[in-house]
Amino acid sequence: MNLKMFLFWLIAVLITLSSAIYQRLTGPTTPYRGQVEIQDETISYRLIRTFPRPMDAPVRVTAEDQEIGGYFRYKRYPSYDQWQEAPLVRRDDQLIAYIPQQPAAGKVMYQIVLTKDEEKYVLSEEPIVIRFRNNVPAWAMIPHIFLMFAAMLLSTRAGIAAIANDKTYKLTLWTLVTFILGGLVFGPIIQKYAFGDFWTGWPFGTDLTDNKTAFALIFWVIAFFKARNNPKHQTWVIVAAVIMLIIYLIPHSLFGSEIDWTQEGPQ
Repeated sequence: MNLKMFLFWLIAVLITLSSAIYQRLTGPTTPYRGQVEIQDETISYRLIRTFPRPMDAPVRVTAEDQEIGGYFRYKRYPSYDQWQEAPLVRRDDQLIAYIPQQPAAGKVMYQIVLTKDEEKYVLSEEPIVIRFRNNVPAWAMIPHIFLMFAAMLLSTRAGIAAIANDKTYKLTLWTLVTFILGGLVFGPIIQKYAFGDFWTGWPFGTDLTDNKTAFALIFWVIAFFKARNNPKHQTWVIVAAVIMLIIYLIPHSLFGSEIDWTQEGPQ
């Protein structure tokens, strides 16, 4: 029995860690990475897609060859603005593009172009979109992250228990508790600090993170009441666990808060 419990928890931990890694590597805030060959130098770069206010966002590219220069082009997104260009600033071995800061939830699209001997090297085929946000205090961010992945771990473990026809009530209860605290208490607090609103999902907006949280919660509430009546309930617990896994595979911050600059006309 102890070996079985250990294996069940191990599987749940591996699935949760995999989802955490996937979340880290996907989504609209994950930096865009790549490499470019400029004559004899291989340049690796990391173009950021989110930055805390209140300052311009420095996008740094390390290029030891002092003959390499460049510029960046940018405009607000979404907007009818014309593209603007500005030179990259060299600081020792780094070329830096300072993306003009915007209000919280304001976005800018940009492209960096390196140059040498009249040759141009564009670092991304499509423009990169960066979103500005306000700082979020650690007392809100750390519990949110911990509780959300605790909910994912408990959800997965509850689903495994349901498949194995074990007791599911306590696991369902703790999944619901951690999910409510992480997603509906600390989640809106973070949203308020970062972008000025507690909730930007339905019916107020299209924030997919808020919407998928609410959607999964519905299934876990149903699963909780079913498991309370039958401590070995299977169907709704499995369904809720699968829904939870699916929403964790949806990139974080997709369709998140943004300022629609098209309402203001071109700049």
